[in-house]
Amino acid sequence: MSLFDLTGKTAIITGSSRGIGRAIAEQLARQGARVVISSRTQSDCDAVADAINHTHGEQRAMAMAASISSNSDLEALFAQTRSTFGPVDILVCNAASNPHYGSMDTISDEQFRKVLNNNVISNHWLIQLALPDMRAKQDGSIIVVSSIGGLRGSETIGAYNISKAADFQLVRNYALEAGPQNIRVNAIAPGVVKTDFARALWEDPKAEAAVSKRTPLRRLGEPDDIAGAAVYLAGRAGAWMTGQMMVIDGGVTAGVLV
Repeated sequence: MSLFDLTGKTAIITGSSRGIGRAIAEQLARQGARVVISSRTQSDCDAVADAINHTHGEQRAMAMAASISSNSDLEALFAQTRSTFGPVDILVCNAASNPHYGSMDTISDEQFRKVLNNNVISNHWLIQLALPDMRAKQDGSIIVVSSIGGLRGSETIGAYNISKAADFQLVRNYALEAGPQNIRVNAIAPGVVKTDFARALWEDPKAEAAVSKRTPLRRLGEPDDIAGAAVYLAGRAGAWMTGQMMVIDGGVTAGVLV
């Protein structure tokens, strides 16, 4: 059996109607997993699930809109997943938000709370919802999509970076608590990837060239660059890895190019 085979596994991926989340869902399905597509808009989720099912010629994906800021939405998401596909084996916490750009001096308490609620507390809720199934099986993989922003400060997305740093510690703590039940909990920290979040950096040729020049691999990331890491962490290939953070950034955090 391939180390990357996920046949028979059920995976929930939040924020999976586009970008990194969609790429992860598509690649998990390609390896045999049944995937649950979830974001805020049902029609967007339906489109991705339909495309996956069309590709594989079978009921490999289901779609259900859910807000990560609503615990009841997430509870319903897990209940519907179990009803359709069975217990959850893989959880990918990908959805996040960043309602503020600028100095920390100018962020409102409401905006700061939204960042922390959506990027940290919602991941805690999701993990709590996934753990019972995984504990019953004595097996499971939880993946939090964080950011290299959690490794450094920023003059424009400081609150977002704070939340992503908190996600690293969330992963470490849960790895310790869930490890004895053979449940792995890891984070992926992408650099700049061509998604809607970073659109301003790659739709402008000059901005993209400037970022690429500071990247040892001389290009921005693609969603599939991150999806490959998720496939590794989801299956037997990542069976002895937990509590860790995988940096995938084209080499940006390795040092400064002169």
